[in-house]
Amino acid sequence: MSSRSASWFYPFSVVVLSICGSTHAAKSCNGPLLSVLPESSFKSSSTSSNSQLPHSAKLNRREGEGGWAPERSDRQPWLQLDLREKMEITAIATQGRSGSSDWVTSFMLLFSDCGLTWKQYGQSEDTGTYTGNTNSEGVVQHKLVHSITARFLRFVPLDWSTTGWIGLRVEVYGCVYKSDVADFNGRSALLYRFNQKSQRTVKDVISLRFKSYVADGVLVHGEGHRGDYLTLELHHGTLALHLNLDDAKLYPSSGNVSVGLGSLLDDQLWHYVLVKRSNKQVNLTVDGHTRHLSTTGVEDSLEVDYELSFGGIPIPGKPGSFLRKNFHGCIENLYYNGVNIINLAKRRKLQIHSVGNVTFSCSEPQPQMVSTTFLSSSSSYLSLPLEPLGVWGLDVHFHFRTWNQEGLLFSTGLAKGSQHLVLQISRGQLHLMVHGAQLASCPQYSGGCKNPTVAFQGCMCQIFLNNQLMDLPHVQQGLLGNYSKLQFNICGIRNRCLPNFCEHDGRCTQSWDTFYCDCSGTGYTGETCHNSIYEASCEAHRQMGSTSGYFYIDPDGSGPLKAALVYCNMTEDKVWTVVGHNNSGSVNVTGATTKKPYVMRFNYTVSLEQLLTLIRRSEHCQQEVVYSCRKSRLFNTWDGRPLSWWLDRSGEKQTYWGGSVPGVQQCSCSLEENCIDMNYFCNCDADTHLCRGEWGKLSQFLHFQLLSCISRNGTFLYFQKLYFPVFAGFLWNAASFYPGSSSLHFPKFQAELSADISLYFKTTASSGVLLENLGTTDFITLKLTTPSAVTFIFDVGNGPVDLTVTSPVPLNDKQWHYVRAERNLKEASLQVDQLPLHTLEAPSEGHYRLQLKSLLLIGRQSSFLGCIRALTLNGVTLDLEEQAKLTPGVTPGCPGHCNGSASVCHNRGRCIEKNSGYVCDCTHSAYNGPHCKKEVSMSFESGSSVALTFQIQSSAIYAHNGESRENVAFSYLTTHTPAMLLCVSTYHQQYLAIILANNGSLQIWYRLNREKRAEIITPKVSSLADGQLHRVQVHREGKDLYVQVNIDQKYNLSSDMKMNTLRSLTLGKVTGTSAGHAGLDEEVLRAGSKGFIGCLSSVQFNHLTPLKTAILSRGSSLVHVLGNLVESNCGALADSATSQSASGEFNSIDVYHVRLNNTDLIYVILLAYNAFGNLRS
Repeated sequence: MSSRSASWFYPFSVVVLSICGSTHAAKSCNGPLLSVLPESSFKSSSTSSNSQLPHSAKLNRREGEGGWAPERSDRQPWLQLDLREKMEITAIATQGRSGSSDWVTSFMLLFSDCGLTWKQYGQSEDTGTYTGNTNSEGVVQHKLVHSITARFLRFVPLDWSTTGWIGLRVEVYGCVYKSDVADFNGRSALLYRFNQKSQRTVKDVISLRFKSYVADGVLVHGEGHRGDYLTLELHHGTLALHLNLDDAKLYPSSGNVSVGLGSLLDDQLWHYVLVKRSNKQVNLTVDGHTRHLSTTGVEDSLEVDYELSFGGIPIPGKPGSFLRKNFHGCIENLYYNGVNIINLAKRRKLQIHSVGNVTFSCSEPQPQMVSTTFLSSSSSYLSLPLEPLGVWGLDVHFHFRTWNQEGLLFSTGLAKGSQHLVLQISRGQLHLMVHGAQLASCPQYSGGCKNPTVAFQGCMCQIFLNNQLMDLPHVQQGLLGNYSKLQFNICGIRNRCLPNFCEHDGRCTQSWDTFYCDCSGTGYTGETCHNSIYEASCEAHRQMGSTSGYFYIDPDGSGPLKAALVYCNMTEDKVWTVVGHNNSGSVNVTGATTKKPYVMRFNYTVSLEQLLTLIRRSEHCQQEVVYSCRKSRLFNTWDGRPLSWWLDRSGEKQTYWGGSVPGVQQCSCSLEENCIDMNYFCNCDADTHLCRGEWGKLSQFLHFQLLSCISRNGTFLYFQKLYFPVFAGFLWNAASFYPGSSSLHFPKFQAELSADISLYFKTTASSGVLLENLGTTDFITLKLTTPSAVTFIFDVGNGPVDLTVTSPVPLNDKQWHYVRAERNLKEASLQVDQLPLHTLEAPSEGHYRLQLKSLLLIGRQSSFLGCIRALTLNGVTLDLEEQAKLTPGVTPGCPGHCNGSASVCHNRGRCIEKNSGYVCDCTHSAYNGPHCKKEVSMSFESGSSVALTFQIQSSAIYAHNGESRENVAFSYLTTHTPAMLLCVSTYHQQYLAIILANNGSLQIWYRLNREKRAEIITPKVSSLADGQLHRVQVHREGKDLYVQVNIDQKYNLSSDMKMNTLRSLTLGKVTGTSAGHAGLDEEVLRAGSKGFIGCLSSVQFNHLTPLKTAILSRGSSLVHVLGNLVESNCGALADSATSQSASGEFNSIDVYHVRLNNTDLIYVILLAYNAFGNLRS
């Protein structure tokens, strides 16, 4: 369901409650308020005796039995205070009952204007409960974060003394609340008229408090003859701001912006609104939540003609007529740019014109919407007597509001025997049924109406049975009907999508208990769209077995930056990340003068923020420059001022050229002492008619990136391309800890709502703290607890939570082990190496902000011995080596053969230290050989197949961490169609099949829901059975499917279900009679029956490598090989093709446009290689 509205409006219309706005208390607003109140101001749900009456509940009072106590049979006890007028409340205090064992240990605080409809006050965003007392005499005071403006307060005990009963004495602190209020009846408005014909402003501030009785209505409106306008209105219970600053004739629709904030605002409770505009920058605040927007047009001022209207938009010349639906409710303390509008209206000032009946007190609607909350989806109910209404049967109507897609609204027996009339919500729609016979039609595609499995969870009010309004206070007092798990006089529904805790523009939906994040199209995944679906570097792609090519990488991981498209050059020992730009070719510059120089600007394929993140995570960066010249000097001038220069990323002027050093006007030839004329420091300064040049590599991190190049000379010069090769050093940024060493200190971990931690460690110790950060009570810790167990512990205020992953093998084996821990509002998770992911769901209520205060400690002092590397927190990699240089007993780097960034083991191979060297463990790699670089290939003939089968008990081991995720990669070569390349099936009749159709096109068949048809993805329509070697990579994250068949493509699936309980994985021929392939579609079976004739290479499915398994485990009962299979070297053709195209240096760039998701236009840069040289224009 949408986060915007939680209501369905039917003959059973809907009304609910939300939160009052608040004002900050003045310093003097802290006086006690209860001492002057009469006894009649104190009420309660019940009293235990005549000496424990509610008026005895004043703080420190000892008369009678020293406080209030309810009856022990009271199901919902409360103590209510009437402050006699609206007050501003800044603090509260509680005490137990004097001289007793009765006190309240936790409670809720409710507030109200009228004493009928209530709202819960939350001390903070994440909890609405208060800590009470631990004895009868101590006083516990709570200063309110935001003051309350209300006349009535209720203290609702939740927990109390375990040795006694509820006992309560209270005090309330604050002062009288002064305000100007106006009542709008839905047909009225106030007009604030300007002194001039129009008013132009570059800054505006509008503030007000309102409570509305309807879901739609205009609060503020102003417009000008040029087309400027500002409108603030309620729309379906959400506050919407519409703004345009541009001339509609000159710039039609260029500057129109709209933004919505809040929901459930038609709840008859007060809400605070603030609109602040400065030029094009606008902030809209509702009840403390703020959204920022910028107008996109040309102008930055708002011009309004004649007047601003409040409460509606009157139509000129038509009295009583309005352009849009008017506001119906009350507005308080309405200010426009410092002018108190309501105060002017009350004093009948000439600037104010009243339309319709506007009064200056806030009347309550009749009848009032007194709500009841149904708290439990399993046991909440309200039972009321209902008599048939003569021959007409019965009449039931009510208002309700809910977030849930399912729930039973009401049921009643009918006169005819056992028949029942049932109204239920099913799949978000209302369905009315009689004893299972459908009255209101259900959609054909939905498969009919589902039987209700859960009770209604939400709010109801104005319940009429046979035109009689039900008296809910009588129900609460036990005088009418019966009930269970209800909360009266309050609507406890919460908008869990405000604020939106789905990160990276994830779409938030919700139910009563929790919220959900739809991460489709964001490039992120996880419960809160926190984790990037892309690898962090080209190095990570190489370790997964990829060869040189274009890849999306996300160098800041879960950080705010989007993924970037880069070229990964993997032809050397070091992996280079290449970032392109728009000026890689040469440019012939002529006619430039000192007054009108030629300026070349560089636009890179990544943003500056992305580039800086790449630089910070890299061991080395360089940018190559070639400056060719003929009669085009650089520095040889009479006054010493350069004729050409370039600007770095900060806009600073730089006068050195590639290979030289900053701060001097020189080129690389002066350092190498090979300039053509040794009287000059640059070849171009020789000023000859021969084409000369300056070239070299810029490697000063502070000067990346080159933004523009300026030339003032009058002949011509050449610019050769500039590019960034970057190889990743962050994976091997390490520190070593020894006995007696200190811990590394870093600034506090910023992880209030989300925290992800990843690192590698190796040790011989049996235990040790890897990471720790403390707060006053909150903390977060990651540690090795035993030689084979890693534990993640944290506390956000609800008590410690811990997750432990136990490895079947020791972790203190002096080998690198990977750990990733995450905590967000939905769950916590911990993964160690490639062991199954352990998760723990977060509670739906309670504290959720992790409040840390101290420094972050790595390798807590004398606790951890060994090495830690590649430590990343929320996408930011910590520089362990630099900090280790400043810390006694800790050394940068980590000794051993497997430490360097050269990645001696490739394609997911794992480096294992030995006493005299290392070995590469290729178990999880589709490759073999000493460095996991030798491809494993097989030639298949007709009828050949390799099949892996799994028992139910062992199938979970081969699942990918229990997530909705698959990774598939292989190369193939064939000329035969149709063909089965790979087929994976589960015990739940799910399957993934990759086939070649009759026309040779590659098809990916996904069936994740056995109740639905398979989805078919065709990345390439043209034939791929062309005798050429093709590389196929498929990666699924939930509903997002990423396919690379020579190029990257993305698709969306209709389901994000997991492939549970693997049954079989088959390469080649598949037989339809096999139980392991039950449920395959006919076309898939047809391709499977033909099998595969050709060559398959480097096949990997998640962590499975079927070709290697077939070679190494032919005797296993889990491996079935049919037909004639011959080890081959077809994969070597891929290396040959790659090395041929990747030899040499970059020489030209072709730019193509690729549209992803039909919305975002990006640039894909294809770089061709050749030797460096001057390019002709």
